[in-house]
Amino acid sequence: MILQFGAGNFLRGFADVFVHELDQHPDGAGIGPVVVVQSTGRERADLLNEAGGKYHLVIQGYRNGQVVEETHRIDAIFRALHAGSEWEGVLTAASAPELVAILSNTTEAGLALDDADQFPGAEVPRSFPAKLLAVLAARQAVGLPGPWIVPCELIESNGDRLRELVAEQARRWQLSDDLLAWLTADCRWVNTLVDRIVPGPPKAHPLLGTDPLLISAEPYALWAVETEAPGFPFARHPAVVLSADIRPYTLRKVRLLNGAHSALVMRAAGRGLATVRACLEDPETGAWLEGLLFEEIVPVLEGRCENPAGFAREVLDRFRNPFLEHRLSVIALNHEAKVAVRLEPTLREYRERFGKDPERLAAVMKK
Repeated sequence: MILQFGAGNFLRGFADVFVHELDQHPDGAGIGPVVVVQSTGRERADLLNEAGGKYHLVIQGYRNGQVVEETHRIDAIFRALHAGSEWEGVLTAASAPELVAILSNTTEAGLALDDADQFPGAEVPRSFPAKLLAVLAARQAVGLPGPWIVPCELIESNGDRLRELVAEQARRWQLSDDLLAWLTADCRWVNTLVDRIVPGPPKAHPLLGTDPLLISAEPYALWAVETEAPGFPFARHPAVVLSADIRPYTLRKVRLLNGAHSALVMRAAGRGLATVRACLEDPETGAWLEGLLFEEIVPVLEGRCENPAGFAREVLDRFRNPFLEHRLSVIALNHEAKVAVRLEPTLREYRERFGKDPERLAAVMKK
């Protein structure tokens, strides 16, 4: 069983799909079902329960150079709980012997403590780390082993960060040394990198009027998990990569996919191009992006991550997805901070390695 904090589109189009596919495997070595915990509002939890946890996923985009559009019925979720009104049910699920992992996708803002959290008490903890601590404490109290803790928030070293927050909350609550030791030694915290675009419902589909939980996703999916320990429940899924160090996967994604996004924001300014796909369909801008990827970014990454050129080709297919309208105005939010992480290191490293400017990148950044 999986306990999942978050009922949003991403986990339903990513991890829950993996659970469904593993549970459908002919050898019967499944890991489900999923019990979902919704902390903000209860509308989606109610919809999931009304549908018996079932919904449809539409895979739309390029696979092996061909446009695909496939509809799948996902049947991984057993029950959805509203934290505010069904907290005892959450604690009961956390104390189930069959629980193997706890997933989360609470956004970057969710990985923070709240000074107002009090424990023990009648009130449900406010912050996600406090909620997680409460459910883990309930599990430890009945003598069960620690589960895998698998955060999907898009921050580097997300598992390390979450473990530190939970430990700090335990110290604030002055919980026992035995619990602190159990949290550290028995629970298995992993850093992860998740990569899949799950934009929400498709623009057009026959099920739009009948399935309020209908979502779409691109064909591409990667889940890099920093562990070599045996028993990771998702290990057999083909989109899951286990590694002692996932930083090369993060480097590849940030520099190539995210870097290309931010570079297009600057390149497309004043050219009347509003979306990523429009940039790829514009002959001049599309050729410019290919040159940037293969002649300026990939050479800096060679030897530092797996197959950067192959990943760059996948990036171009993902950008060409005819079903997605990824607006440059959205990518442009917090632009300067993104450029500092996604592009400036490539500019600097290219100069250091080759003794000259990367022509396209230097011109667009005007540095």
